[in-house]
Amino acid sequence: MRAEARHQLKQDRFSRATMHAAEQTVHWTVEHQGKLIVAGVVLAVIVAAIIGGWYYNERQDERASVEFGKALQSFDMPVRPAGMPPQADTPSFSSAKERATEAHKQFQDLTNKYPHTHVADFSRYFLGVTSAQLGDNAAAERELKTVADYHNRDLSALAKLALAGLYRDTNRTSDAVNLYKQLIEKPSQTVSKAAAEFQLAETYQGAGMTADAKRQYEQIQKEAPAQSEANQLASAKLQELK
Repeated sequence: MRAEARHQLKQDRFSRATMHAAEQTVHWTVEHQGKLIVAGVVLAVIVAAIIGGWYYNERQDERASVEFGKALQSFDMPVRPAGMPPQADTPSFSSAKERATEAHKQFQDLTNKYPHTHVADFSRYFLGVTSAQLGDNAAAERELKTVADYHNRDLSALAKLALAGLYRDTNRTSDAVNLYKQLIEKPSQTVSKAAAEFQLAETYQGAGMTADAKRQYEQIQKEAPAQSEANQLASAKLQELK
């Protein structure tokens, strides 16, 4: 029982460390998605995917999990308002760039120290995210492409979503559209069909492809229950396009 209790405590600590940081990542990748993914399904699956394949019996894995948790804490640490001095009891960064730089360094260290592990897989995903935050689009694309090819379907889908967002933000509309269509055709627990459909519609809308955007929002309306948030959000978007 004691061994099982220790195992559960480690899982709980890892879950808490990952949940909020994952929430911030999801916000970055789907910042225009509004209220569509408010249930936290993506976050729960990310944690489950990490814990599900995690081995706590070896010291190296325990060290890796602790270090990964610290990197997530850096990634999620608040940024102080301009002019506010550091507070001893509240760790923070002076800018988003400083935070991304530190988190990126920590995730890079993890991929170097623990290659071919789940820590490295998830750290590489965060490397892509922080690279994008730092404006290094080439590195972000490289890392996210690598993760998108992983056999872990849920992590791969999340990387594709982030990669499509990067393409959209850098005016590579056709590349973004292709990825969103892949996610629609093969939805996962981390990226639902509706989530990918909304992203595709907003990509069309942002690119001035109004007719395509309308068709996509109408498709969402048709598939979603009448009183669902997805249906209501699609209706609101269609009103914007009138």
